[in-house]
Amino acid sequence: MDRIKNLKAFYKHCDLCIQIEPKLKPVIAKYGYPPMWHRQPNFATLILTILEQQVSLASAKAAFIKLENPIGEVTPKNILQLSDEDLRACYFSRQKTKYARILATEIIEGKLDLDSLNQMDEPEIRSRLITIKGIGHWTIDMYVLMSLLFADIFPPGDLATVKSVFETELVAPESSKEDIIKYMEKFSPYRSAATYILWHSYIKKRNLILE
Repeated sequence: MDRIKNLKAFYKHCDLCIQIEPKLKPVIAKYGYPPMWHRQPNFATLILTILEQQVSLASAKAAFIKLENPIGEVTPKNILQLSDEDLRACYFSRQKTKYARILATEIIEGKLDLDSLNQMDEPEIRSRLITIKGIGHWTIDMYVLMSLLFADIFPPGDLATVKSVFETELVAPESSKEDIIKYMEKFSPYRSAATYILWHSYIKKRNLILE
């Protein structure tokens, strides 16, 4: 799978998406092109994404900032130096405390090399990360989409994206998750740009900030 090389390529992908599906054109006409949101492909980003599981982005960001206060840089070593009580004080649930420790230990013990992982193709990355407890397909989708900039990613487990599919009337109101996945295949190999347009619509309608 190709990766989005730069902003110019991203805008071209957006243009191709609105040619494929004219119903997306009003989003860009009203709000402009979506930002090419990007996060560093590292441990800290994976921790932030774990924190974002099943909570609001604002709550997860608050927890991440709280985490940075005692340790500075969010690294595997620094995470493992914190007690469970320390992590709870940073708004980590019991489960997310466990997930953070497992991920940090995988890296410390050399079982997971993120630098090497980041050079792999998307299916290889997915098959490796899915074996780590606490990292499911949604977390992987966010990582390969926002951090590694793969060009053909649609996250069916992302509630905001799915809601935006309905809000932009791309599918019928009674459509199932499987129907949406099948519909989004029409944007391949540019599903990432389509996803960003859908996010853009969702965020602008609600005056949210995605970091």
